[in-house]
Amino acid sequence: MATSDECCSVQLIDGDGSFNDTGIESFIKEVKLHECGLSYAVVSIMGPQSSGKSTLLNNLFYTNFREMDAFKGRSQTTKGIWMAKCAGIEPCTIVMDLEGTDGRERGEDDTAFEKQSALFALAVSDIVLINMWCHDIGREQAANKPLLKTVFQVMMRLFSPRKTTLMFVIRDKTRTPLENLEPVLREDIQKIWDSVPKPQAHKETPLSEFFNVEVVALSSYEEKEEQFKEQVANLRQRFNHSIAPGGLAGDRRGVVPASGFSFSAQQIWKVIKENKDLDLPAHKVMVATVRCEEIANEKFTGFTANENWCLLEEAVQSGPVAGFGKKLNSILCTSLSEYDAEATYFDEGVRSAKRKQLEEKLLQLVQPAYLSMLGHLRSGSLEKFKEAFEEALNGGEGFSLAARNCTESYMALFDERCTDANVELANWDCSKVRDKLCRDIDTHVASVCAAKLLELTSSYEAKLNEALAGPVEALLDGANNETWPSIKKLLQRETVSAVSGLSSALSGFEMDAKDKEKMLTNLQDYARGVVEAKAREEAGRVLIRMKDRFSTLFSHDSDSMPRVWTGKEDIRAITKTARSASLKLLSVMAAIRLDDDVDNIENTLTSALVDTKSNAAVTDKSITTFDPLASSTWEQVPPAKTLITPVQCKSLWRQFRAETEYSEASRRNNNWMPPPWAIVALVVLGFNEFMTLLRNPLYLGVLFVGYLTVKALWVQLNISGEFQHGVLPGLLSISTKFLPTVMNLLTKLAEQGQSPATNNPQTNVGAAAFKSFQNGSSSSSTSSTASSGVTASGNDIDYSSPPKED
Repeated sequence: MATSDECCSVQLIDGDGSFNDTGIESFIKEVKLHECGLSYAVVSIMGPQSSGKSTLLNNLFYTNFREMDAFKGRSQTTKGIWMAKCAGIEPCTIVMDLEGTDGRERGEDDTAFEKQSALFALAVSDIVLINMWCHDIGREQAANKPLLKTVFQVMMRLFSPRKTTLMFVIRDKTRTPLENLEPVLREDIQKIWDSVPKPQAHKETPLSEFFNVEVVALSSYEEKEEQFKEQVANLRQRFNHSIAPGGLAGDRRGVVPASGFSFSAQQIWKVIKENKDLDLPAHKVMVATVRCEEIANEKFTGFTANENWCLLEEAVQSGPVAGFGKKLNSILCTSLSEYDAEATYFDEGVRSAKRKQLEEKLLQLVQPAYLSMLGHLRSGSLEKFKEAFEEALNGGEGFSLAARNCTESYMALFDERCTDANVELANWDCSKVRDKLCRDIDTHVASVCAAKLLELTSSYEAKLNEALAGPVEALLDGANNETWPSIKKLLQRETVSAVSGLSSALSGFEMDAKDKEKMLTNLQDYARGVVEAKAREEAGRVLIRMKDRFSTLFSHDSDSMPRVWTGKEDIRAITKTARSASLKLLSVMAAIRLDDDVDNIENTLTSALVDTKSNAAVTDKSITTFDPLASSTWEQVPPAKTLITPVQCKSLWRQFRAETEYSEASRRNNNWMPPPWAIVALVVLGFNEFMTLLRNPLYLGVLFVGYLTVKALWVQLNISGEFQHGVLPGLLSISTKFLPTVMNLLTKLAEQGQSPATNNPQTNVGAAAFKSFQNGSSSSSTSSTASSGVTASGNDIDYSSPPKED
């Protein structure tokens, strides 16, 4: 490529027909053609070899094309097609110097390259200069006719060709005025046009539809150089603003934006070389497609490397970004605006389609960042909702009201932040994320509601359990005719109180009436269940309760004072009374009586277990009489309300009688006195021993001390009380307490022995023993309680202490 201070030139196509794509790219960058948009013009010149084309161009456009050296003879100077920028002409004008026609160097190949270069010039040029000698005008076989035929023939190979300006430059004008030469030239041109074969669509198309014909004449450069340069300077003025309306250029329908000129020229030459018809509209679309795609790819690549976008993308990964939508929209609009600026002159349909593709690619690229932003907004709104909701509940606000207010508030906040994050260019729909936030909030509210309701229900259930369990146990412990009515009254009172409290607490939840009623019913059922469970639990310990009641009534009088057994008591009556009370307890514990149903359990048990006449009748007629307790159900009592079946009652009563017979027998034995003859026999037979004791008072003291010691052990160990509950439990209890009790007595005797001695040793020993006995007697209650505890631990039963003997 040759360069100068005012212009530069490059060989576009060499003599072999090879397109110099690298050279034209460098040329376009150097002359900054890509910045011109549509504000540029292309001028080409064709004509016979050695007709002064390069000289005309150099003088007309201040180019530096190589000119023929006249002193070396007439020969080919320009090979192929050269291109240069015109200096000092606005807008930017590119001129192409075509290889001369009819040259001897190419010989027979001249026609092929001539047609190719002519077609190329017509496809890319706005103005075509046809250089011809003045003396050839009017001649039938002049050199201009083959050239014009070539121009017109190749024009037919252009589909929908644009209107091009043909400027005939008549060189070495003679004295014949231009006014006389121009009509002859136009007539010759019309004849040539008429003679050229045309496709059917253009059979009748006039020349003026394809060309603007201009004719200028120039004096001889060699003979009248000054006049030639003056005429060229005037002609140069016509090329200024040639593309303006009314300018020298044609209609420019097929003009390609300057940034696509290189690619367009290369593709046109490729089609021409392949000897194909050139469809300029389709070519224009193709060029627009390629160039717009290139521009779009450049902008996409530039966007991915954009610093602002990279910072925004990085920031949104870690958290929400204020003004995200505006920032991203600004970056996107900048890239698309740059695309629009560079692709504005290309085919509108192609430009719009590629812009849409670029926009879609950019939006697809940034959408993950947008979704991340929405994710942060959703999670942030959810967390803030949870905090506000919990704070509102802690502040005493009603559950449903708090949930509604917080939901509305934070959904509005989310919508506001979504608007801030919205990319105006994309117009994405955030409804799915919004719906997910709604579902998350609803799920959280539902979980909190369930937890609160469970907590509320558990609280009232705990209150009911505390209010019912203890009192019911106490009422069942003192079972009588008023036990179940009292339990029923207690249950109703506590249930009404709990249901009222729960109903009031549930008002803040705005529950469905059916759900609320179900919860209240469940609470009522729970209260009833507490009573029934406690009743079943107590029924499992009915035998212990019966023995405790028997022991209490048997050992205490009507004033609840411990009985003093004098031997005159009616043991049978006392036992019968105690057993009747125990049977009463069994009848009360046999069934749940929370409803108004009436049963005959007590009478059945009394007649079957206590009534002696009935028992006698059963004994006499045991084969034929029906046993009312030989059943697993009570009459008028459903199985669900049965605590102890008739068969179980019979078994419990049998066990109860077996374990309480010892008390009756022991008290009977305590009242038995030996017969008089036995007493006389003891006195007669024991006379010698009695006299021995009188002769040796020391024996009497020893016996007295022994008696006191045994008596103290009897009281301390509570022998009669321990055997009250059976022989084996009594032996086990006494065996565990015997050694500690003996050691305790010995310790007390040792302490008494260390005190100062008196004049009477026997009296001191007796006093010490009596004092020890008194101490033992005073602690008998404690020992008795401990004994009962040990016995209870062995049988898992808590018995009350038996009465003390005097």
